[in-house]
Amino acid sequence: MSPVETVIFVGAGPGAADLLTLRALDRLKRAEVVVHDRLVHADVLTLVPASAERICIDRTDVTDIDAGCHTGELLVRLARDGRQVVRLKGGDPTVFARLAEELEPLRHAGIAVEIVPGITAALAAAAAAGIPLTSRGAASSLSLVTGHEARGKVEPHDLTLTGLASLPGTIAVYMGIERIASWSKRLIEAGRPGTTPVTVVSRCSWPDQRLATTTLAACGDDAEREGWQSPAVLLVGGTVEPISKGSLAGRLVIVTRPAGQEGEMVSCVRSAGGTCLHVPMLAIAPPVDTAPLDAVIARLGTYDWIVFASRNGVCGFLDRLRAAGLDGRALGTARIAAIGTATRRSLEDAGYACDRVPDTFRSEGLVEVFAGTPRGGRFLLVRADRGRDVLRRSLEASGHAVDEVAAYRSVPVEQLGAATERLLAAAKAPWLTVTSGAIAEAAIRLCGPWIRLHRWKIASLSPVTSAALRRFGLEPTAEAIEA
Repeated sequence: MSPVETVIFVGAGPGAADLLTLRALDRLKRAEVVVHDRLVHADVLTLVPASAERICIDRTDVTDIDAGCHTGELLVRLARDGRQVVRLKGGDPTVFARLAEELEPLRHAGIAVEIVPGITAALAAAAAAGIPLTSRGAASSLSLVTGHEARGKVEPHDLTLTGLASLPGTIAVYMGIERIASWSKRLIEAGRPGTTPVTVVSRCSWPDQRLATTTLAACGDDAEREGWQSPAVLLVGGTVEPISKGSLAGRLVIVTRPAGQEGEMVSCVRSAGGTCLHVPMLAIAPPVDTAPLDAVIARLGTYDWIVFASRNGVCGFLDRLRAAGLDGRALGTARIAAIGTATRRSLEDAGYACDRVPDTFRSEGLVEVFAGTPRGGRFLLVRADRGRDVLRRSLEASGHAVDEVAAYRSVPVEQLGAATERLLAAAKAPWLTVTSGAIAEAAIRLCGPWIRLHRWKIASLSPVTSAALRRFGLEPTAEAIEA
């Protein structure tokens, strides 16, 4: 993917020395038990140590009044077990997050508490929409209010809205979808013009995030017609001229690479303004039988060329090399070839120089590279447990001795999780990225009905991947110029 011209504004907290993000990461890394909200993003949960216990708080099983105390009592019990407890909030713990209720049992129990601030939903929503919350000319103040008051609260909500209506600034309404018709009417009655712009950010930062613009007078009807989902933040007033957010702004891209290998693609998509949903279609595992791989490793010094077909092949090969107590010296005088730049980078990152990379990143490219090699060469092809044998057949036809060995295997994902299925079923015209024939096959099996019914756009890595898609009756929307 070509470089994207991007300027990234990064907030560093109220003081440069505070380093709040690093504090949060440090606390997560040391956690022994993490109690998290249902809406904490999966990407954040990957930062939690695998050894830590995770407890998801779903407030649907407790009443509105006792939800915070219920969680606070749980935190007390966990802390008294002597473990490092982290309460992971979605947003900032101090803004509409029942912090007072959760702290009460902890204070009564005499348990020490540390609060690490986060990014509250209004700030995240403004970033997602690409609009400033404040400006000198249009919005000199910012008010955070809830559109859904707690039962039994003494202060009438109407008085709050009446006071805010006259302020020349932005009003960020949390939890405002369910009662949007009521509070928007109150604001108009209190003096806010019905033409006041309203920006809606539904399910901010999630793959099914939706952005919309409306007005204070029309937002109630629009919400009913458009079906905006909670949680949502509604930004009333302020500056509504969106900034340029990249070529993929507003697009959902489904990344299908195996877990742990999605990072580069996800980063590229996000830098172009897109939203990612990582849905692994395959898992990478060692060969069922590693004896053939161990056998060729024992005689590495006999080869003239060692050819790697993928990054996974490099990783699997080097894992077994280290398991045998060997390093790069075992390769002797063998030279190394890679099928593409990503494979070459994997070799170079491990300290191995790559002698040849074809211009065309597929087996046919390597066929061209070795076309003039004198007969009698000794080749080792390191690959997956299944794949095309174009290079082996060409080399053998040219008079070379070829050993071919599997350094890893691709295991298809059997089924998707219920949450992922809900997101995919609701996806509106997403892009599906397909990077191999095996992923194409798994994607058809797991997502075929949605792909065809909703006419998903498909981005293919190469002509080989495109051919695999066509065998299943799907025409790729786009194909990478360089794999």
